[in-house]
Amino acid sequence: MIASQSVLILISVHGLNIVLPQEQLWLVVLSIASVNLYTWMRLKTDDPVTELEIFSHLVIDVLGIAALLYMTGGASNPIIWVFLLPLIITAIMLPPSYAWYMVILTTSTYTVLITYNIPLPAIEPHIPTTTPELMMIEKMTTASPHSDMDHFEMLRQMHEIGDKHYFNLHIFGMWFGFVFSAGLVAFFVVELAKTLRTQERSLAEARENALRDERVVSLGTLAASAAHDISTPLATIAIVAHELENEYPEHRYPDLHEKAQIMTQQINRCKQALSVMSASAGEMRAESGKIMPLTEYIDEVLSQWRTHRPETKLNLFINPLVPMNAGIIAERTLTHSLINILNNAAEATQDDLGIEFHASWDLEQAHIKIRDFGPGVRSEILELIGKQPVISNKSGLGVGLFLTCSTIRRLGGKIEFTNLESGGACVEITLPLIALEEANDITGTG
Repeated sequence: MIASQSVLILISVHGLNIVLPQEQLWLVVLSIASVNLYTWMRLKTDDPVTELEIFSHLVIDVLGIAALLYMTGGASNPIIWVFLLPLIITAIMLPPSYAWYMVILTTSTYTVLITYNIPLPAIEPHIPTTTPELMMIEKMTTASPHSDMDHFEMLRQMHEIGDKHYFNLHIFGMWFGFVFSAGLVAFFVVELAKTLRTQERSLAEARENALRDERVVSLGTLAASAAHDISTPLATIAIVAHELENEYPEHRYPDLHEKAQIMTQQINRCKQALSVMSASAGEMRAESGKIMPLTEYIDEVLSQWRTHRPETKLNLFINPLVPMNAGIIAERTLTHSLINILNNAAEATQDDLGIEFHASWDLEQAHIKIRDFGPGVRSEILELIGKQPVISNKSGLGVGLFLTCSTIRRLGGKIEFTNLESGGACVEITLPLIALEEANDITGTG
């Protein structure tokens, strides 16, 4: 901009022989150069550049342009459109509010320059040459007792009044065109920048989801490999446990026999879990689950959880927002996810207070809240839940919770973890529902 201003001043003064206040113009150019020198030194520091700082530099540019235009005719200067440049830059680089601030600044500056400016040197006086004008001169000369010189002077003044009138209309048209262009540019460029930011945010979320899904697939592959490797030694341990149970009968070795029975029960539980994993591997959501009424599904989940945690106190709150019930796809992985969250809450809460299970639903979504009365989740872990596996602790936060979050999101739901001010942690889950009529159409019944 400094180079362009300098070239325009030199061409106007030495090329077009236009009389301009050169000293004042070069002083403005020197001031803008000083600001640029300060900016160059500022960028040598490590301090981050803020949006307000960028906007302030653009404001300085607008004021510099205004000073140059003030001394070169103001709004009548043909390059008055240069005010659009800082506006376009503001709309592209900064939030929309700054763009509208720049619209107000440039429009106000343009308006002030219409009245307050140093006019450019007058152009050659307008001399009437057209036939109607000559006829008017002749008519006024024959009808008036004044001399020809008086008639010519009167006509010249009339033309000056007319030229001034049309000049004012020209200035108003230029002003209106600038205001309209400024608003139009600000609107479309702001919308374009907003669209680009939205697309960038969507791409970032897509990349994050792809990385999370890739990690889930990796964990699933490792789990399948581990299940295959564990099956053989687990069968060997089951045989050894059965032999120990026979070698130490209950009537002679009651303690050893009881421990052998406990070992056999736990081994059978592990084998059952591996069987379920093998049976459900590779199944799609509609194949691995069935459509159930939401109330029945909640009862089934809580019943399964009760078999593992019968000693934990459970406070159940059901608050449907609509009288009718809705259906849900009771996928096996969703059931395991809810049970995993209940187990985490049971391990973290106080024994005398237990946990709370809140369930409500409308026609489209089910809202589930599981709240414990423990110490809460550490802030550094709270930020990582659902994004990557975290180091396990006694609260049960680890790979299982990462898979839980991935499962709920894969089913189109949402999950959020928060620490309550009154103590404890709360998990809020939102799941999509299916109307029972639609569920009957899907299953072919009804």
